Amino acid sequence: MAWNEPGGGGKQHDPWSGGGRRGGGGNGNGGGNNNQGPPDLDEALKKFQDKLNRMLGGRGKRGGGGGNGGGGGKRSTFALPGLLAIIALAVWAASGFYLVDQSERGVVLRFGKFQQIVSPGLHWNPPIVDDVRMVNVTRVRSVSQTKSMLTRDENIVQVEISAQFRVADPRDYVLNVRTPELSIENALDSALRHVVGGTEMDQILTSGRELLADTVSTRLQSYLNSYGLGVSIQAINVESTSAPDAVQDAFDDVIKAREDRQRLINDAIGYANAIIPEAQGQAQRMIEQAQGYRESVVAKAEGQTNRFNSLLTEYRQAPQVMRDRMYLESMTEVLSKTSKVLVDIDQGSPLMVLPLDKLNRGDANGSGSQQDINVTPSLIEQMRNNSTGSSSNSSQTSGIRREARQ
Repeated sequence: MAWNEPGGGGKQHDPWSGGGRRGGGGNGNGGGNNNQGPPDLDEALKKFQDKLNRMLGGRGKRGGGGGNGGGGGKRSTFALPGLLAIIALAVWAASGFYLVDQSERGVVLRFGKFQQIVSPGLHWNPPIVDDVRMVNVTRVRSVSQTKSMLTRDENIVQVEISAQFRVADPRDYVLNVRTPELSIENALDSALRHVVGGTEMDQILTSGRELLADTVSTRLQSYLNSYGLGVSIQAINVESTSAPDAVQDAFDDVIKAREDRQRLINDAIGYANAIIPEAQGQAQRMIEQAQGYRESVVAKAEGQTNRFNSLLTEYRQAPQVMRDRMYLESMTEVLSKTSKVLVDIDQGSPLMVLPLDKLNRGDANGSGSQQDINVTPSLIEQMRNNSTGSSSNSSQTSGIRREARQ
């Protein structure tokens, strides 16, 4: 329905009125107000102010005459500022809520004085009164420097180094030092100059870089602890170390020569590692062979001793039998090593037979026999005669004892 409804006895409806106006009321337009135009803006604002005053405890405008009732005008003067104050208070309270991320910690300062450290989550602190500073405690930060400095042997080297650190104590990091990263850079420069100044140039350029990083890390952490900075050094990286540009070529040649020297040393060590185990193996083998030979000789000697003791026992029981047996064994052992053949003939001297077929083979099989036997024509003739006579007198040779070894 429109604000001003045509007809109907001059009734008007608007968003601020509680209903239509009646009778000869306090409006300057007269009792039978038949104005069909839009409501006056000033009148609408006055009505809104009246309602607001009633809500805040004022009396507002009522009925006819258009005048303000009683002391309501004095209260309506502070109604709007009070509402604005309530709205401002609500905005102030709402602005005190804040969220702390999982990787952060909040340092709360109340009028500039440390109050507490808040953990991750939703928190509220009174704005303006409290100042909350967020500090990331998981992110690894880094500072780097490239400096030229003197070594212990009064040479100039250029060192590029970087330090990685993490915040360990948010309170110290926020309150103790105004510019923490600048303080870390200055401390890094001081620690690096102290370590390089006590080290020779050759070590810095070659094999001493790891030791340089460890020493700088230890010294830098001690500096930061004395400052109360609240950070922890994670790593020190020596990016590069080099000599001045004017002598860089000469230093490159020196470094190459040292690398060649180290390579030759490594080759020699590898050769030694290959030869020494082989020599040790041969020595061990010879030692084991000697031990085996010693054990075999000892065992053989012990066996001969035991054999002699057993023969002695038997000899004491039957001396003559043992003599004959020992004689036969000795002759068997001696004659088995020669190619001579001895024929013992009853009632005659022993006949020695030479194996001519063995002697004719030379050094291949019978070289030792030729050194032991002197072959003469008379001896060969005697052997032939003896063989002819022995064939005719075969009946007399039945008692011949023969022993032959080739």
